[in-house]
Formats: sequence, C-alpha cells, structure tokens
Amino acid sequence: MNSVMVSLVAFVAGVKNRLTGEEKGATAVEYGLMVALIVIAAILGITAVGANLQTLFADVAGRL
Repeated sequence: MNSVMVSLVAFVAGVKNRLTGEEKGATAVEYGLMVALIVIAAILGITAVGANLQTLFADVAGRL
C-alpha cells in the first residue's frame, strides 16, 4: 500500500512540476488529485470487502 501512495504522490508531483504556471496545469493537478483519492478509496474498499469475503468463504467451507 505504501508503494501505491508513493507512486501517486510522485505522479501528482510530476504533473504539477510539468504544468506549473498555466491555468490548464492547475486543472490537470486537480484532476490528478481527484483520481488519486478515488484510487485510494477503491483500494481501501476492495481490501475491506476482500477480507470479509475471505472470512465468509472460510466459514462456509468449515461448515461443509
């Protein structure tokens, strides 16, 4: 998970450095940050659901 965060931060920093000083650059950075937050939320959600599903399947397998 930490490598994902580092990659996202590096991506956003790279976009910001490349497009600094222009109105389009500010918009691109904002979209980049939004995408980063969506990715983080998706990773957290998938991780939580995955853990619950694993527990559910283990319980079902144990009852069989």
